[in-house]
Amino acid sequence: MGSAVLASWPWDNLGFYKYVLYGPLVGKALASRAWESASPDRWILLLLVLFGLRALTYQLWSSFSNMLFANRRRRIIRDGVDFDQIDKEWDWDNFLMLQILMAATAFYAFPTLRSLPLWDARGLAVAALLHVLVTEPLFYAAHRAFHHSGHLYACYHSLHHSSKVPQPFTAGFATPLEQMVLGVLMAAPLAGACLAGYGSIALAFVYVLGFDFLRAMGHCNVEVFPSGPFRALPVLRYLIYTPTYHTIHHTKREANFCLFMPLFDLLGGTLDDQSWEMQKQTSAAPGMGYAIRPQSMTTLTSPSSITSSSVDEVPDFVFLAHVVDVMQSLHVPFVLRTFASTPFCVQLFLLPMWPFAFLVMLAMWVCSKTFVINCYNLRGRLHQIWAVPRYGFQYFLPFAKDGINKQIELAILRADKMGVKVLSLAALNKNEALNGGGTLFVNKLPDLRVRVVHGNTLTAAVILNEIPKGTTEVFLTGATSKLGRAIALYLCKKQIRVMMMTLSTERFQKIQREAPAEFQQYLVQVTKYRSAQHCKTWIVGKWLSPREQRWAPPGTHFHQFVVPPIIGFRRDCTYGKLAAMRLPKDVQGLGACEYSLERGVVHACHAGGVVHFLEGYTHHEVGAIDVDRIDVVWEAALKHGLRPA
Repeated sequence: MGSAVLASWPWDNLGFYKYVLYGPLVGKALASRAWESASPDRWILLLLVLFGLRALTYQLWSSFSNMLFANRRRRIIRDGVDFDQIDKEWDWDNFLMLQILMAATAFYAFPTLRSLPLWDARGLAVAALLHVLVTEPLFYAAHRAFHHSGHLYACYHSLHHSSKVPQPFTAGFATPLEQMVLGVLMAAPLAGACLAGYGSIALAFVYVLGFDFLRAMGHCNVEVFPSGPFRALPVLRYLIYTPTYHTIHHTKREANFCLFMPLFDLLGGTLDDQSWEMQKQTSAAPGMGYAIRPQSMTTLTSPSSITSSSVDEVPDFVFLAHVVDVMQSLHVPFVLRTFASTPFCVQLFLLPMWPFAFLVMLAMWVCSKTFVINCYNLRGRLHQIWAVPRYGFQYFLPFAKDGINKQIELAILRADKMGVKVLSLAALNKNEALNGGGTLFVNKLPDLRVRVVHGNTLTAAVILNEIPKGTTEVFLTGATSKLGRAIALYLCKKQIRVMMMTLSTERFQKIQREAPAEFQQYLVQVTKYRSAQHCKTWIVGKWLSPREQRWAPPGTHFHQFVVPPIIGFRRDCTYGKLAAMRLPKDVQGLGACEYSLERGVVHACHAGGVVHFLEGYTHHEVGAIDVDRIDVVWEAALKHGLRPA
């Protein structure tokens, strides 16, 4: 494909630096003070504003498309958008760069365009007429040609159809040749209006943004039209396409070629017979609807590609997460899809968004409604990630405790009512001081069908399997916590000396008594960090200050299960990340990173819930960790294809 003419973008290798191509226009606008009404280069500023608004249009539709909490019942293709598709569509805005260069060239070639009036209503009528008579039929013909010519499809149009799930950004994911053709067709009505003497600045903004709005809508994978107007006025079916209508084209590929008006598919004999029935069923929520499932995305031409399913699909497994802080709340697909697909870290471009995110935090605190933020498929079963609308610092406010537990309880009851098999609690949602590691809910709701899991058994297993063989001594902080207790009891049975950092002799002795008599000698209470100044294996379950870290000898490795993780102050030491596991290779539709973890890697408590579901365990995993099950759960995780990160 790369050897064909205009099949690849000339700035493909520039990465982020491709935006330097905007430099001459921006520089010219600044040099001529284009924001002043008397500036002869005011058109440059207007052009830049227009293309900024175009990019915003696609971004807003992308945000809407990924708001699973708002539109999951109207999604057409139920599969998630995976990392491969996100990477392929990373430079979706290439066409905007191409078309702004084309527009700038036209303004330089035809100086009269620089003095267009602000508004002329007659131009809108002319542009609308030319769109119907010129742009729509020519696009239809060109689109069919790209499909029916083996060379054109293989070298050009197959790239657009390689995206499994249509997204607003998919609209811009095409080759330069296709985008040049589209740019010319889009410019034809505007050129016609200008030639007729009715061109205007407002017309350019209205037509171009309207064009982008409809293109992004058609690719959004969410049915936004109710079926009522189409039943009341059947003629509307041929005047405006719907997301369902266009998605059929992405799955069957030999039907529904139109730009925005199905009339031309009707005239050309390419209108899919099931289009309106599918649109009706998809828009009927709640109830029963159709979901398109493109198994291989090759050539799906039979009705078997359309299967009846519940509009509100029930997940088998739910991971109940929470927001860490205001910045991290922006690390979700419905804010910036590409940013969410990379491990979280604070970026400068996030700073202007902080005030908005803070206001959203306040609104979420008031609304207090758990929402779906992501989903993926594993072994053909739907897994969803829900989020409790609470931020990390709120978990440490004494007056917020009851409210947070109420939200978690409502999420558990909702999952139980839906038929979810397993619900796993994220870090702070299972805090011992908050709800006893989930014990509160199991005791209060004895008839639950959903299994509540804290996942700490696998978390302990991950940490323990990180410890190098041959280790004879470890230093353990947070020693009397759920994880600290389990780690200490496990290691002492392996005849490893565990220095348990705790000031409470009573709690230490309680744990020591749980160990078999012959191994109790390996559990040692220490009350000062200096006691570990010769131990190079630190297991950290309580936050360490720089001063406390100073007691570790050079070459120490800090294993961690503390939230938030400690900061690596020592250059002569190494720091492990929070316990995590890589999901099996057959996971599908996963397109967002879990906090700061790599792609496909989830926290061990999340993975623990997955294993609980895959193994079909029928018990709740709450409260104290059963030390005898650590190895059992570890082997089960490896058996199902999970791997330590």
